[in-house]
Amino acid sequence: MAWISLVFAGIFEMLGVNSINQYVSEKSKKNLIKLIIMFGMSFLLLSYSIESLPMSTAYAVWTGIGASGGAILGIIFYKEPKDPKRLFFIGLILFAAVGLKLIS
Repeated sequence: MAWISLVFAGIFEMLGVNSINQYVSEKSKKNLIKLIIMFGMSFLLLSYSIESLPMSTAYAVWTGIGASGGAILGIIFYKEPKDPKRLFFIGLILFAAVGLKLIS
């Protein structure tokens, strides 16, 4: 259950990063509340998963999902560059997160 919680924490982190972009584009109460909820859920689920998983592993996986997910959302929705080198390194981040799961 801790790993599922950690994956959802990473997804909420990724959505929180996306919410920052939305809030910067349009400073509305709705976007601010969405940003706070996304990061709040992310931290809540991360703290739950750290009760069962090593903190270093959980933090690395959470950060990896958030960083790579944020980059992927930027490519898909905000027309950020998608050159092969960038995609390769995003893939390495995801590969490392899966590797940490496999050895934990």
